[in-house]
Amino acid sequence: MTDLKRILALWRAREADGTDYVLATVVAVEGSSYRRPGALMLLSADGQRAGTVSGGCLEAQVASRAWWLTSGGPTVKRYSTAEEDGERPYGSGCGGVVYLLLERRATAGLFLAAVEQAFQRRIPLGVATVLNEPEIGRRAFAGINPGPAGSLGAPAPLAGKGDAPLQALAERALAGRECFEQQIADHGTEARVWAHYRPARPGLWIYGAGDDAQPLQRLACELGWRVSVADGRSHLATRERFPQADEVRSLAIEDLAGSFAHGAPAVLGDFRRDDAAVLMTHSFEQDAKILTGLLALEARPAYIGVLGPQRRTRELLAEAAQLLGLPASAIARQVEQWLTELHAPTGLDLGADAPETIALSVLAEMQKFRAAATALPLRQVRTALAPVAGCLV
Repeated sequence: MTDLKRILALWRAREADGTDYVLATVVAVEGSSYRRPGALMLLSADGQRAGTVSGGCLEAQVASRAWWLTSGGPTVKRYSTAEEDGERPYGSGCGGVVYLLLERRATAGLFLAAVEQAFQRRIPLGVATVLNEPEIGRRAFAGINPGPAGSLGAPAPLAGKGDAPLQALAERALAGRECFEQQIADHGTEARVWAHYRPARPGLWIYGAGDDAQPLQRLACELGWRVSVADGRSHLATRERFPQADEVRSLAIEDLAGSFAHGAPAVLGDFRRDDAAVLMTHSFEQDAKILTGLLALEARPAYIGVLGPQRRTRELLAEAAQLLGLPASAIARQVEQWLTELHAPTGLDLGADAPETIALSVLAEMQKFRAAATALPLRQVRTALAPVAGCLV
């Protein structure tokens, strides 16, 4: 997700001025690879480039031949970063093989239009792509109906009757949040199809606009998150203090407090399934009411973090239980249950003691949670060197 903003900005500019481009997509890897399937790189005819398909070892080689390789239409090419015949062909020691789908505007435009719509609307996308002749680059989408290339207007039909098998694979990838390859019968031939799931752009809701929220906003934006900053103190929640955030607003705490009895308090925000929220107002009253509102939601953000010691979080939760009208006899048990669902204190143990390192600690735990990763040193993590048709997450 980190480079998608830059890719889409370059694509939109090329669509506007009519300059041609080549899109490179990682569709499979064998062995060790810096980027996983789903990674994108956009090459503009004027020499501009956005995104990566490796750790820097393949980009120049791909760019040097992309226009020639796609002169006759889309193609899938194999790039090795392993030693072959005693040499490292592209100057890399990664030791893996990367397969790239290279295509120009004719097939890439509709795909990038769908990716942009999904990015802007923060919804997941399932895509099924044919990887062999005669219709390499033909796609079906699930989750969104892309309009004409470069358009965010009325959706176009996804596919005709003949595309039903392709459409089914896109829907399977979306429903299962999975990526896979499969052979299907397609217009009288066998089609090799790569189906993959592209997760929704994650959202981070920062409740608190103090000085320690600023590096958290900056780092989250750099990682491609959609960031909202809210605080009851309007002199802190300003665009000048949070220029990169997608949304900065003053939170009316009195409105929030009056909404608990009526279900989900909309004043908190429009959450998605995989969003994250962190409470860092440093105000007990604000944190208590915001946390109460989050707990009142039927569909809460997947990650809710609370800055500060767990003792304080217990007090916040006890206050939340009272605001939600729980009987006194049930509060202690409910507080313990909530504690198992929250990330409190938020963050990983990185020895953080400054706003910037605390921001790194918090986002590191969010990334660990989203990826269901171990957060162990990579030297302690064993990975199988096998072909991968996995997802970009």
